[in-house]
Amino acid sequence: GIAIDGVPIRKASELFGVVNLVFFSPEDLNIIKNGPGERRRFLDLELCQLDKIYLSDLAKYNKILNQRNKLLKDMIYRPDLKETLPIWDEQLLEYGRRIRRRKTFIDELNEIVYELHRNISGNKETLILKYEPNIDDAFFQDELNRAKEKDLRYCQTSVGPHRDDMLFDVSGIDIRKYGSQGQQRTSALSLKLAEIELVKKSIHETPVLLLDDVLSELDSNRQNYLLNSIHDIQTIITCTGLDEFIRNRFEINKIFKVIDGSIFACEQ
Repeated sequence: GIAIDGVPIRKASELFGVVNLVFFSPEDLNIIKNGPGERRRFLDLELCQLDKIYLSDLAKYNKILNQRNKLLKDMIYRPDLKETLPIWDEQLLEYGRRIRRRKTFIDELNEIVYELHRNISGNKETLILKYEPNIDDAFFQDELNRAKEKDLRYCQTSVGPHRDDMLFDVSGIDIRKYGSQGQQRTSALSLKLAEIELVKKSIHETPVLLLDDVLSELDSNRQNYLLNSIHDIQTIITCTGLDEFIRNRFEINKIFKVIDGSIFACEQ
């Protein structure tokens, strides 16, 4: 259980913004080559930490989206329910427009990630992030109406910000499709480091960094850059072996070992 000042927390959403975290795991190195859902998840998780209004709007949008999709399925057997569809459409439009805060967030990330990526790549590459909305706000209602027959056929809402994406442009190349594994990993590392800086800038506080066995997935150059960048950040590292490379780079406060499912505190 979790409590804040002795008051139990019953919803995960109540924790957003209380302790700001940046989490970096091996899966994050695939954020670029995986599907759009991974990139939306990254945007939403960070925005929900920084903006409680966005958290509320996103939760309402997702609830309305689920209700609309359920209605589309129910209409197969109850065609008369079609009369209620405009009610859900109106709410979908309202909250869909509110969560366009993603564009501002990507613009803010861009200001930070550009220089970071140049440094990591040894001034060989430039990274630009671009917001790719599924539909512009001005045409959202028209496209939602135009897609109605398709939505009824597939029982899914095909238009809206739940289909947004983020482009990773390295020197004019869309590295989601055409980038090398090295380019994708360097860009993912730049993205996570930019996330740390943006949290600092937004809340004037350094977030806690969680590194989940990510060092083993990076080559020595990227390891060095990451460790040099986080020397002044409270960091919790999980790894399979605490070698001298890590010992020599950090002032380690506590070490714990997990053996056969049990946790043991180790002496320094």
